Amino acid sequence: QVQLVESGGGLVQAGGSLRLSCAASGLAFSNYGMGWFRQAPGKEREFVASISWSGFNKFYSDSVKGRFAISRDNPKNLVYLQMDSLKPEDTANYYCAATSIRVPGRRMDYNYWGQGTQVTVSS
Repeated sequence: QVQLVESGGGLVQAGGSLRLSCAASGLAFSNYGMGWFRQAPGKEREFVASISWSGFNKFYSDSVKGRFAISRDNPKNLVYLQMDSLKPEDTANYYCAATSIRVPGRRMDYNYWGQGTQVTVSS
C-alpha cells in the first residue's frame, strides 16, 4: 500500500520560511517522479514544483520560481519543499504526489497523493 505523508506545514509571517517534507512508503521511490501541489479554499489544485526520479530535473510554477526549492533523498524515501520569502497568497493546503513518469514536468496526473499539510502565511 502506497503512503505519502506530508509534514512541516504551519503558520508563518509573510517573508518567512517553511520546509515541507513528504515521507513515501510502499513504492520503489527512486523510480518515481515526485511533485508538490497546493489548493487554496475555493480554488482548483495547482502545480507548485516537481522533481525527476534522479533529482536532476526540477520544475516550478512561475508563482514560486526563485522562492521555493524542491529536493529529494532517495535512500530515505523523502522529498522536500523549501519555501522562502513566503507571501499571503501562498496560503493553501500543500500536497505531495508520486508519478510513474520519471521526469514529470508540470503534469497534473499523478498516481498517488498524500493527505496534505496546511500552510498559512499571515500578512
